Amino acid sequence: MRRVVFNQKGGVGKSTITCNLAAISAHNGLRTLVVDLDPQGNSTRYLLGEATDALEATLADFFDQTLNFRLNPIPLTEFVTPSPFDKLDVMPSHPALEELQGKLESRYKIFKLREALDELADDYDAIYIDTPPALNFYTRSAMIAASACLIPFDCDDFSRRALYALLDNVAEIRADHNDDLAVEGIVVNQFQPRATLPRKVVQELIDEGLPILAPYLSASVKIKESHEQSRPMIHLDARHKLAQEFVALHDTLARQSAT
Repeated sequence: MRRVVFNQKGGVGKSTITCNLAAISAHNGLRTLVVDLDPQGNSTRYLLGEATDALEATLADFFDQTLNFRLNPIPLTEFVTPSPFDKLDVMPSHPALEELQGKLESRYKIFKLREALDELADDYDAIYIDTPPALNFYTRSAMIAASACLIPFDCDDFSRRALYALLDNVAEIRADHNDDLAVEGIVVNQFQPRATLPRKVVQELIDEGLPILAPYLSASVKIKESHEQSRPMIHLDARHKLAQEFVALHDTLARQSAT
């Protein structure tokens, strides 16, 4: 299963959701890969910690290679870095992705990521793709390469307004480039059950028939500690409420994909 985690709005928890679901996947024994397409590299830093500063091969090098034909290209496995967590690997980001974007668009390299992940398909049971907060070359590449799209949602009116445009964008990618792409669900993040507005907004989305996933992810300062220590919640504190919510969400997705 290849999942892309995408929302054009920043600060909704894309990297947090990507890394925690991937960490649980690996913890459950699945060979798991995180592909970090965001030039900010939050997923890379979250999973690799200080080792991020010493990386020799990143996704920027991979995409640069697609622009410069070689008779003997660097093997794809060279762009994969093992994380400190068993069965969890990363195709790391790099700030140079930002500079490469225009060249990649003009040379129409939009299918290169899908080709690469097809080549790596036998090596992994699950692939999670983190994306920038914009509809650009990298997010389109991710949606073309994936079979499922998870949409983080942070329960405010701005997010709700952006959600409808986002769903249209996913539908357009599906119609034009990837028949297999489906919205697997909307992940409610930073949920505060005692606050009226989040409950109201989420219920309205449910009433509209949108695929809201359960459970909702609670707001917690513990996640900041998780980021700081570069340890996803399942490894930082598996008994914490938020860690258990991530586990339950992962189980929900596993059941859905099995049907």
